[in-house]
Amino acid sequence: MKVFGLLIACSCFISGSLGTPPFPEQEKDPKFWNTMAQQTLKSALTVQNLNKNTAKNLILFLGDGMGVPTVTAARILKGQLNGQSGEETVLEMDKFPFVSLAKTYNTDAQVPDSAGTATAFLCGVKANEGTVGVSAAAVRSQCSTTKGNEVTSILRWAKDAGKSVGIVTTTRVVHATPSAAYAHSVDRDWYSDNEMPAEALQAGCKDIARQLIENIPNIDVVMGGGRKYLFPQNTPDVEYPTKTYNNGTRKDGRNLVQEWTDRMKDKKGHYVWNKSQLLSLNPNDVDYLLGIFEPSDMTYELDRNTETDPSLTEMVDVAIKILKKNQEGFYLLVEGGRIDHGHHESKAKKALHEAVEMDRAIGRAGLLTSVYDTLTVVTADHSHVFTFGGYIRRGNSIFGLASMVSDIDQKPFTSILYGNGPGYKMVNGTRENVSTINYMEDNYQAQSAVPLTSESHAGDDVAVFAKGPMAHLLHGVQEQNYIPHVMAYAACIGQNRDHCTSTRSGTVGLQPVLSSIATLLAVAQLLC
Repeated sequence: MKVFGLLIACSCFISGSLGTPPFPEQEKDPKFWNTMAQQTLKSALTVQNLNKNTAKNLILFLGDGMGVPTVTAARILKGQLNGQSGEETVLEMDKFPFVSLAKTYNTDAQVPDSAGTATAFLCGVKANEGTVGVSAAAVRSQCSTTKGNEVTSILRWAKDAGKSVGIVTTTRVVHATPSAAYAHSVDRDWYSDNEMPAEALQAGCKDIARQLIENIPNIDVVMGGGRKYLFPQNTPDVEYPTKTYNNGTRKDGRNLVQEWTDRMKDKKGHYVWNKSQLLSLNPNDVDYLLGIFEPSDMTYELDRNTETDPSLTEMVDVAIKILKKNQEGFYLLVEGGRIDHGHHESKAKKALHEAVEMDRAIGRAGLLTSVYDTLTVVTADHSHVFTFGGYIRRGNSIFGLASMVSDIDQKPFTSILYGNGPGYKMVNGTRENVSTINYMEDNYQAQSAVPLTSESHAGDDVAVFAKGPMAHLLHGVQEQNYIPHVMAYAACIGQNRDHCTSTRSGTVGLQPVLSSIATLLAVAQLLC
């Protein structure tokens, strides 16, 4: 204990001897904090004027793997990227007036996967791990359990109600989260028929890519990665023709992109596969858009070629401009999917930059819509065994070293750590000394307690941020499958229509004027 105390004292002395503390001088004055609290209190009192309008538009932002520690760390990173200390920064999602927690377990798993959770927050029904768009009566990988156990998603409910619908993701468009919006599959990995067992094909089960094109044939906007699952086997990729692992995978010989293009040729439909094609489109001349920008998942934001690859924010911008033309409104699913992948690789820098980019997209969506007629929800499917700590000083780089060393092995450690994962390293029988390596490098894998090839999900609750009509219904601690029911209720779609009286529709008549006011307020807030 004496050694431990000495180490802390030394670390504090070193930190304190570096000069002015890394926080604004005004924070020393109690008046600063009291004034801020009073302003927050006044703002909180206005929240009681509940927005009970009908939601013309619905937007769900899903940060895959974005647990609460990831949100906090992303907040700090956002501030530090802007030259600030970071801790005091406000994310776009932080501005949402209502926050609740969602329980993420699958019907058969305490710690969930992205398929069962997607079925919950899109279809309103909890499901088994590894299955999408089917109830818990379906058994993973058993094709025969599909029929009769299909469940539909809020994207389908919105489409049936006459709204435009869209999917934007940084993963493959056939990945777990987006596929639950349109597919019914007892195995999340059945991306194309190439990944399916012969017996499943013979029994009549369809691969997910095929379901994307066939199940809801008029999804207005689809953007993300996953080209190779849409093209015949051995077809060279348009962007990487010499890399055979990016070739088409389909054994049935179908070119699903061509089929989509042929179907949409007289419907203002456009297929694009790079940023310049996407941004050259005039949304007013586009009714249907299929944008597939990579053979598999899209590249990490930190690795993105800004000349050829669109950002999540750019995709969201185009999507909303196309979808909002519909007078009946729209439903849009946006997935920041590679937050999850960065964590699985224990590459926290990749994961957190993905989260910051998703927050930018949330801000852009806010400028293009109004809180008076658009319900926006931001949440995660699950968390990760990601954390940061170690009595870190204010303003310390989120990727930096803790302000102390271990009192056991006397070695430093980074603030960010994982409970398990590929970052577990031993050198000469002891923990690696991180001060001897470049722990600030983009691909640095943070140390973990247990060695695993891929870091795992965690079972803790995730935050649900909400703003707009009926956002107050997302309160307290709820089951994850509650989310789409609230969104459907707010929009008067699906099974939630009995409450849609003339009184509520009369309220909607105020929205055009209020929308303009809300937009001006949003712009002013960003400029301040």
